[in-house]
Amino acid sequence: MKTAVPCYYHLDVEVTPERVRQVRRILAAHLRHWDLDPLVAPVCANTGLLLEAIDAHATDKNTTVELWWNGQHLITAVGEHDDGLRPDRELRGCLERIAAMSDGWGCCATGTGSRVIWFSQRARDGERLPLVPTAPGPRLSEGRRAPRALPVAAVAVSRPADRRRSMTLNR
Repeated sequence: MKTAVPCYYHLDVEVTPERVRQVRRILAAHLRHWDLDPLVAPVCANTGLLLEAIDAHATDKNTTVELWWNGQHLITAVGEHDDGLRPDRELRGCLERIAAMSDGWGCCATGTGSRVIWFSQRARDGERLPLVPTAPGPRLSEGRRAPRALPVAAVAVSRPADRRRSMTLNR
């Protein structure tokens, strides 16, 4: 889990209720591909909240969704291109829920007049599976011989006598 290789994904989408579900599945697939399974649920839920709010309040439904993974944090940004949408009014409830479910969030304006709403999720160390220690196998120099009840010479000498006994018992 948690690959150290930085990853980036960019998606332009026109928001509709059907597309919100599709975007959630697409993001989940990318996060699983990056071995970030524990982050799938919060990231998809927060992104879905933003996209549903944009669908309900914005006149321009074209949005951009971006994911950045830097090895410690996953940053998700949703850029909306509607100049009239006010995050402090229309998206207030959505942003409160995102603030409660993420490690950090923010909103900033771009040079074109649109806004980018972002949130971050930290990959926690406790999500790693602990390694199970294995007992070391014996080295060749440490190998021990299997114990025998009788020495090998005693077994070889007693064999003919054992055969005679078995022959007399079978008759």
